[in-house]
Amino acid sequence: MTGRGVPGGAEPDRRRVVVVGDVIDDIVVRPQGAVTHDSDTRSEIVRREGGSAANMACWLASTGVPVTFVGRVAAADVERHTAAMEAFGVDARLIGDEERETGRIIILVDPDGARTMYTDRGANLALVADDVPVGLVEDAALLHLSGYSFVEPGVREAALTLMARAREAGVPVSVDPSSAAFLREVGAAEFLAWTAGAALCFPNHDEAHVLTGVERPEDAAEALSKHYGLVAVTCGAAGAVVAAGGHLLGSVVQEPVAAVDSTGAGDAFCAGFLDAWTSGQTEALAAAHAGAALARDAVSRMGGRPRRVVRQGDGAWRTAAD
Repeated sequence: MTGRGVPGGAEPDRRRVVVVGDVIDDIVVRPQGAVTHDSDTRSEIVRREGGSAANMACWLASTGVPVTFVGRVAAADVERHTAAMEAFGVDARLIGDEERETGRIIILVDPDGARTMYTDRGANLALVADDVPVGLVEDAALLHLSGYSFVEPGVREAALTLMARAREAGVPVSVDPSSAAFLREVGAAEFLAWTAGAALCFPNHDEAHVLTGVERPEDAAEALSKHYGLVAVTCGAAGAVVAAGGHLLGSVVQEPVAAVDSTGAGDAFCAGFLDAWTSGQTEALAAAHAGAALARDAVSRMGGRPRRVVRQGDGAWRTAAD
């Protein structure tokens, strides 16, 4: 498969993207002042459906791309999480786990929107390759996996099997490394080996640094693009840099925005990029601009999923109520 300006890009006809990975219940805590240790701190606290892969699927479906998502939740939560994803147009194939609880994360947001996360992945750890029906990956335009699927041995086996299925069928794979902390645990060389052959990679600056040992995002993007082919390194408020085949293609400068909560910003960037990429009509740097537009919306409120986002005739993203 080839696309204009993007090594390994998809064919012009837009087809279904299959996303496999974590579904999480987020508890997002935003203190309203200095944290008082060993006592009370007034806070804004919200509960949201989340999970990096599930968030990305929702953002991508909100752009109009057909998306099928496969993941695991507690059996009692299948209906709730299915409905939450279907609200954005996702074809959710959730497996109900009778033994494990749905994954949970407590997210502590600081005044600048940065996050500290306490993670219990729950039922996500029981995902197996057989949860993804034969033919689903093989008939997809793209398979997307989050890095969380590679950090635990059991789920890693499933992710590697799915990548092999995609490779045999000629289906490109995109990978979001997802967690600098977990990358340090498993080791950069191991993660690069496990994800070898992926057509696209979407690390943030910290993740790119862990994977390459290189500090400058431009240099890290160039290094990683020799491994993956096409890489977009997100840099928070500084925007993103894009490289392909070992060469820097350019950067995206993000418009200033008051960040409320950065949860889901990387997932939104990935979705905006893949929306353009799967259309086969957009250069890689333009796809990164589309990703940055969605990421800007993601940081403007608490939680990691979109509002009802629609594309206007001028190409801008606005809520349906605007």
